[in-house]
Amino acid sequence: MIKGKVENIKDKIDGNELDLSLSNLTEVPVKDLAAFPKATVLDLSCNNLTALTPEFCSLTHLIKIDLSKNQLVCLPEEIGQLGNLQHLDLYNNKLKKLPVGFSQLKSLKWLDLKDNPLEPTLAKAAGDCLDEKQCKQCASRVLQHMKVLQEEAEKEREHRLLKERELEKKKEAKQREKEAREKEAQKKKKAEEKERKRKEYQAQMATSASQKQQKKKKEKKKKAAQNQGKKTASECVPKAKRSICSLFFSLLLKLLLLLIVGAASVIAVCQLTELRKEAFCVPLNVHFEETVRWAQGLEVVQQVIQKMSDLRT
Repeated sequence: MIKGKVENIKDKIDGNELDLSLSNLTEVPVKDLAAFPKATVLDLSCNNLTALTPEFCSLTHLIKIDLSKNQLVCLPEEIGQLGNLQHLDLYNNKLKKLPVGFSQLKSLKWLDLKDNPLEPTLAKAAGDCLDEKQCKQCASRVLQHMKVLQEEAEKEREHRLLKERELEKKKEAKQREKEAREKEAQKKKKAEEKERKRKEYQAQMATSASQKQQKKKKEKKKKAAQNQGKKTASECVPKAKRSICSLFFSLLLKLLLLLIVGAASVIAVCQLTELRKEAFCVPLNVHFEETVRWAQGLEVVQQVIQKMSDLRT
């Protein structure tokens, strides 16, 4: 026989009973036991078992289990899966408490927990198991005690879950507040950035408008200066032309006046002095008399001749 394992398990079966007591086992050969579902009574007493694996609880065909005189310090939480279990012997182990799942053993009718360092409340519920009746009472009271513990555990679990949910909600609320603050800060920052850009744009536009206005003023002044220059030049040229023309006509008029005055002086000399009989005055007088006769038909000329005749006499 190998330590921790049993050879020829089939040889250990007698009817519906499988006796693995005094086998020096440190663990239960669950897979080997599962191969014999008709063996509903299992004796594992007087071994070196310190714990049962969760897989042990898959042996749901078991009705009676003897685990007395081992070193068990705990039972698996999944023990409640052994729904067909009616008889459980845990005499002389090192159990202090039972798992909450123990309350799910609804078929349990017989239980022995003597010689275990049980917690006071559990020990009180278990009582003595000195005979069949007391062991049956032990099973009933322990199941009731474990149900109360389960209810308390459920309440505690619900209370813990409620607290966790409240903490989670508070955490989520804080997170939302933080996100809202960050979002508001980002929004404010964007607004400030937008306002800064708007002011920069307005300043640029104002500078550009001022530069354009100054440029227009310069161009206007330049154009005005150019127009003034052109106007001055255009005014100077006609003025100069008028000045020359005026001078020319003035000279011409003076010359004409001089000729008229000269001619009148010559005519006057030839008509009014003794020189009228001279050779150079004869033709002149002839022409003058002919002109006078021609002009006698003109009223103005007649008036002029009358005055000149008056002067001769």
